[in-house]
Amino acid sequence: MIKSYIKIAWRNLLKDRLFTLLNLLGLSTGLACTLLIYLWVTDELHVDKFNEKDSRLYEVLKKVSDAEGSVRISKNTQGLLAKSMADELPEVEYAVPVRRDDNLSILSFGDKHIKVKHEFAGKDFFNIFSYPLVNGNNKEVSGVKGIFLSDQLALKLFNSTDVVGKTVNWDYKNNEVDFNSSYSISGVYKAAPANATDHFDILVPFDLYAQKHIGGMGDITFWGSNMASTYIVLKKQTSINAFNDKIKDFTVQKVKALYPGQEYEKYEGTLFTRRFSDAYLYSNYVNGIQSGGRIEYVRLFSIIAIFILVIACINFMNLSTAKASGRMKEVGIRKVVGAPRRSLILQYMGESMLMSFLSIFIAVVLVSLFLPAFKQITGKELSLNLNLNFILSLLSIAVITGIIAGSYPALYLSGFKPVAVLKGKLKTSANESFIRKGLVVFQFAISVVLIISVLVVYKQMKLIQTTNLGYNKDNIIKFSADGKLHDNLETFITEIKKIPGIVTASAMNGNFSGQSSHSGGGIRWEGKDPGLGIEYYGVSGDYGFMEILDLKMAEGRTFSRQFGADSSSVIFNEAAIKAMGIKNPVGKTVSLWGKNKQIIGIAKDYHFESLYKKVGPAFIEYSPANETVLVKIKAGNQQETISRLEKFYKSFNQGLSFEYRFLDDDYQALYSSEQKVAVLSRYFATIAIIISCLGLFGLSAFTAQKRQKEIGIRKVVGASMSGIAVMLSKDFLKLVLIAILIAFPAAWMITHQWLQSFAYRIHVGAGIFFIAGASIIVITLLTVSFQSLKAALANPVKSLRTE
Repeated sequence: MIKSYIKIAWRNLLKDRLFTLLNLLGLSTGLACTLLIYLWVTDELHVDKFNEKDSRLYEVLKKVSDAEGSVRISKNTQGLLAKSMADELPEVEYAVPVRRDDNLSILSFGDKHIKVKHEFAGKDFFNIFSYPLVNGNNKEVSGVKGIFLSDQLALKLFNSTDVVGKTVNWDYKNNEVDFNSSYSISGVYKAAPANATDHFDILVPFDLYAQKHIGGMGDITFWGSNMASTYIVLKKQTSINAFNDKIKDFTVQKVKALYPGQEYEKYEGTLFTRRFSDAYLYSNYVNGIQSGGRIEYVRLFSIIAIFILVIACINFMNLSTAKASGRMKEVGIRKVVGAPRRSLILQYMGESMLMSFLSIFIAVVLVSLFLPAFKQITGKELSLNLNLNFILSLLSIAVITGIIAGSYPALYLSGFKPVAVLKGKLKTSANESFIRKGLVVFQFAISVVLIISVLVVYKQMKLIQTTNLGYNKDNIIKFSADGKLHDNLETFITEIKKIPGIVTASAMNGNFSGQSSHSGGGIRWEGKDPGLGIEYYGVSGDYGFMEILDLKMAEGRTFSRQFGADSSSVIFNEAAIKAMGIKNPVGKTVSLWGKNKQIIGIAKDYHFESLYKKVGPAFIEYSPANETVLVKIKAGNQQETISRLEKFYKSFNQGLSFEYRFLDDDYQALYSSEQKVAVLSRYFATIAIIISCLGLFGLSAFTAQKRQKEIGIRKVVGASMSGIAVMLSKDFLKLVLIAILIAFPAAWMITHQWLQSFAYRIHVGAGIFFIAGASIIVITLLTVSFQSLKAALANPVKSLRTE
């Protein structure tokens, strides 16, 4: 019986090749998109989930109120916090401080010199994070002379991971603190997996960082310094809500006890914890309240995947029910000879299942073909692993898709009354027509929403690209001041300015993409309100640093050799002066962490973070010891100039590779998620529209075929070709217009909600909706016009002869 069902189903599919082709194209394309989105979503949901203690691993964050009363979330905590929490809070099983650095350092062994990314970490790092030791038994990151290497770095440096006890030279300088020395290798750990957000090559004891900075900038041995990230593992059965309530004022109490009468406590803020693996997906906060993040894109694309698959299933249902009239006699005869309705349902569901399994096979082939391009777009290491679980998932999708796509046609076809069918008196019911038209409206409503969303994302990304940031990032490259540049930076900069094609050069600490060289609220001035707490973003730079970035001054001057040493000078931005409430600020003195500084100028506001946030208070210090070199290059011959610079760098820093980035790349990296989403949205919106049009194409072909006698009569009595084409097209156009009316308010709500996360955003005007509506109308007319014109051009004699 089953064999007979399959044979009949196969014959029916081959009988009408256009119907089969349209359904296969629609279903397989929809399934392929769903599979690609499934791979992307699965990877997103597993980022940073590799830690064994993931369910109990938390990051300690701080809520800090600014001068305007809004709350900002800071990852910067005291270096002493981890140890105090581990010692004093019974709920804490392990706690560790971590200090990260944006700049690279150099690890050397013999004549090999490799640029590496380093991190400073507390002794229990390996008890908290799952980086298994490949070599070595000591999991404690302690002391001041032992470091840990990743297995990948060990292979590059030694061609082996059996290197515990060997000595390497680490060349690194942080501001004026020099870490250049020989260090023994305490262990080799397995490098972070691809779906980890934190990738580093060497792990250095936090004790070393603390020892080197005592008494200077970056001193983390007192409660007034916020220079580290703190991670904890809570004991099992700990209530996270109760724990957050308990630690809320933990550091405030420390400050009050150690510094009575001081103002430090005003800037401490309150502590709370966030699950470590949640940071990637739930990173956005509005006024201290969690408000989404990348999880919104995960939800968005999951919904898009469902909609694309539903649209493909709708095509199948519409085309199947539309073709039902061609199978009426088959149903009537089979019922007359005794076939029960159940067997007919199984027959037609079998056809749907066969179509679904064929589609899933084609979809897997399509995914395999397009996966390399998809990986490049998403920047992810995705793979199509055909393991048992994945195969079972595919089979489940095929079955569910087959049931969804085939249920209505099966029930519809099997419900025909044999007498009415065989007498030719069966007519299309109003209910059937209503359902089919409703499904078409749904398809195109989704397509319109996608078109509007794509347009809004595009315009917002264009705003980001064209917004005046308050500084000029064009044609500027940056690279680390490593190796011999540490102690000879001024000489190096003087020499590279002579290279043809280089406009100017300077150096800085920190960057304008969210990482400051130092931040905090320990700034005081005469007349300051004791209750005023301000969090500043601070960077420092050499002479010419502000000029190379074209930072504009509202008042005063920039750093200049003409005025002698500027080591006791500081420049604030307009937002800082407004928050501080200082009148006539130029020339006045402020205290930065106990050091008196004279305000020599006020810089116009500039964006040092993404456009998700408004410009906040910031300051700039002069520093002769900097970690990043900035070089401005003439437009037009960048690569030739960079080649000359690379040649000079290698002669100056022998044995080291020249690794640089354009400053513009740092800015683009702030919106990498949005840019990838914009690209993916365009592709998936296009595919959804194409799938919808495939169904519309099939329905228009069926309508033209069904009305061919009517068309023949109209042509005989004088109807024009254009009149017939309009007659066949207008019904579909009405459905699309209804879809547009439904889609507009839904699209506005979705895009309005997304734009609220940006502090600087576009206005969604009527033009976007007009473009989307006009586009879908044109697409509809192009889709149905082929069949309409074909029917209008047909010879009426042939159509009138058909039975």
